[in-house]
Amino acid sequence: MMQDRMTFALPTPKQMEKIDQEAAKTIAASQLMENAGWCVTREILRHYSPCRTIILCGPGNNGGDGYVVARLLAKEGWPVTVMAFGSPKAGSQADSAAMQWMEKTISPSENDVAQAELVIDAIFGAGLKRDLDPSIVAILKKAKRLVAIDIPSGVDGATGAIYGYAPHAELTVTFFRAKPGHYLFPGKVHIGKLVIKDIGIPLRVLDCVPISTWLNEPGLWHLPVSAVDDYKYRRGVVSIIGGAKVTGAARLSALSALNSGAGLVCIFPTRQDTTIYSLSSPCLMIDHHDLETVLHDQRRQVWVCGPGLTENEVKENLPQLLASKRHVVADAGAFLPGQSHLLKGVSIMTPHIGEFTRVFGTVESNRIQKVQQVAKDMECVVVLKGPDTIIAGPDGRVAINQHASSRLATAGSGDVLSGVIATFLAAGMKPWEAACAGVWVHGQAALLCKHDWPSAEMIAGHMGKARDLAKISEK
Repeated sequence: MMQDRMTFALPTPKQMEKIDQEAAKTIAASQLMENAGWCVTREILRHYSPCRTIILCGPGNNGGDGYVVARLLAKEGWPVTVMAFGSPKAGSQADSAAMQWMEKTISPSENDVAQAELVIDAIFGAGLKRDLDPSIVAILKKAKRLVAIDIPSGVDGATGAIYGYAPHAELTVTFFRAKPGHYLFPGKVHIGKLVIKDIGIPLRVLDCVPISTWLNEPGLWHLPVSAVDDYKYRRGVVSIIGGAKVTGAARLSALSALNSGAGLVCIFPTRQDTTIYSLSSPCLMIDHHDLETVLHDQRRQVWVCGPGLTENEVKENLPQLLASKRHVVADAGAFLPGQSHLLKGVSIMTPHIGEFTRVFGTVESNRIQKVQQVAKDMECVVVLKGPDTIIAGPDGRVAINQHASSRLATAGSGDVLSGVIATFLAAGMKPWEAACAGVWVHGQAALLCKHDWPSAEMIAGHMGKARDLAKISEK
């Protein structure tokens, strides 16, 4: 595995425990805790002026970090009080850190927290797996401004789930690598500004855990680079099934494929009147033969099936594509209620949460686990679209995408995405990498759009520019 990929690793809390244990073989655990506390302190000094501060310290290592922060802030002249939630285990690193705190320590009190100007949450870290005690919830609710160490108490670091309640932090400081829960909803909205600090853990310790979850960024994948002697068929052909009634979806998918670099884009219309598709762009090729004849062309290996299609159109065309062993990107109309068997054999599927639930059932709090299981069962890449899009491969790999904008919350943006992903697949990228790249570039297009109310066409129109920026980002 390439070293630069490790930059995007998202270890789970359990994996992070293993990483800490491995790191402690060469660096004293007490030094790592001291480094963590100093990193948090520096971020607080950078973002806040001295003020009445209460540090909420739990009994574990998260609380130990809090005690270090309390000591260092006090040395800087800050008026600091520690509010202790239980005593650290005797002889632990947290116990040692607590013993070095010689200033004021108080018992949990809602009133004291309400009077504080800044609250530092060091009660529980990312490994919490139970609801917060109501008394702790009541205290956290009194905080006016809050900084979280590692993750706000109550947020599951593996899934982003909320255990009863979690405060909304203005700033969250975590160490070495972020965890999946920092980027997954609903926990994501509780994080505030996320800062990831190096506390001296050597990179080699990542070799001791099987990382399967990644932040989706260039470097995790690499876009194909055009050669001097390229031609359209080498760049890749994208073919799209065009519906008879809802034609706009297929046209958006086709135009996005053109704008993101496909060598040739073809639309196979499901009706004889091809006028609407012929007028879409002079760069599109429109099929006038039946699908069986068209599939004799072995250069057309990548197809998009679903945007704008009716149930009958899906059932008529999707099985033919799969029987011919084509790479299929399935979207929209391809997600028929309770008929997952129709999708067996597709290379990539791109449902939003409603479509996913319609086909595969309810998603519980652990969306990553559910999407991984579907990807494994269906033997394809699953792109669960949303504000924290999850891309899962059948081999267990998962990428979480943060590179996007709410501008994508518009009709047609999913059709655009299917065209971009199909383009990268046709250019020779493997399905998981093509899906990851397509999602990121799609998000980049939205970020480039400066209009307040962009249409899907505007997003598609920025695809070429987004692809160029993705190449620059890789360098």
